[in-house]
Amino acid sequence: MATRKKKPGIPGIKRYFEPKSGNWYSYHRKTGRRIEAEYGTADFVAEVARINEEVAKAATGNAKAGTLGALITMYRATAMPLLATRTRTDYQKVFDYLKPMRDQPLAAFTSGAIVKIRDKAYAKHKRRFANYVVAVFSIIFEFAREREMVSTNPVIRTVKKIRRPKGMADANRAWSQAEREAVMSAAPIHLKVPIALAMYVGLREGDVLRMTWARYNGHDISTTTSKAGTFVWWRCPVALREILDEAPHFDEVPEIAATSRGTAWTESGFRASWRKFRMALEQKGLVQPGLTIHGLRHTVATTLREQGFDTRTIADALGQKTEIMAAHYSKNADLKNKMATVTDAMDRLHQNEQEQKLSRRIV
Repeated sequence: MATRKKKPGIPGIKRYFEPKSGNWYSYHRKTGRRIEAEYGTADFVAEVARINEEVAKAATGNAKAGTLGALITMYRATAMPLLATRTRTDYQKVFDYLKPMRDQPLAAFTSGAIVKIRDKAYAKHKRRFANYVVAVFSIIFEFAREREMVSTNPVIRTVKKIRRPKGMADANRAWSQAEREAVMSAAPIHLKVPIALAMYVGLREGDVLRMTWARYNGHDISTTTSKAGTFVWWRCPVALREILDEAPHFDEVPEIAATSRGTAWTESGFRASWRKFRMALEQKGLVQPGLTIHGLRHTVATTLREQGFDTRTIADALGQKTEIMAAHYSKNADLKNKMATVTDAMDRLHQNEQEQKLSRRIV
């Protein structure tokens, strides 16, 4: 029986002794590939180096280290899985747009270079996509900076987004009361349920479609938002409770919102159904163009502000960590009633001052 001779190990290499042949065999640990060259020779080292290079290329989508392609691949593998489905889809659209630049070194992406990329995106795909390109660049370069792949983020405080033209209609405007009534009157139950969840508690589309019956006890409704990870709780509004009480339950589907076939909605499937339904209402003149599900989030914020609630309360209702977006969502609120009470207060103050002035004269 041959005697095993243990030779010094090489990182990443597994050695195996075969008693029948009396030989040692070497394997690359990550790939499981057998190395044909004799252990410890120059050919052996070269073969291991070739395999390691192949592994590195595979890990970065065949992109060279230090390039935009390598950074995007690393970001997709580590940070992207933590994002909401809709966000991942939107990011991927930007990554697809940037594919021709994947072999460019990170050092080439100066502030000026990113401005040129932004402007080209604006010329071809308009303002929203161009600004999204800037936002994604900022995110992935901050990811790189934290890992010391770059020294600075070339976007932060240097690259501005393209400003929205004055007079341009809001992308996700609030719905009018007439539009809300028209939609809820015409919508079949499989559309009415998800629309109602957005309409009465201001949830985003993705959170609406993934909310389960376990989150609703007949009185209260709650969820943890997928985008900000914040907890949202509402005492379920009466109008929403009536719709949920009408909604069918399917044993195979834990989600509250379900299709007419009794299956869970996909985001693309819901958007297609909503688009077809909305366009039919537009053709009948029951709603105006520009109606979006996300606009219902603005509707809730606007309604709350018109009722006198402060931005912190609005932020809590929408699941926002800060008040900035709450103010944005409610910026078009009709504050006539609120300002009327301000005028009443000023009138009462003036009246009191006049009465005090008159009383001093009498004395």
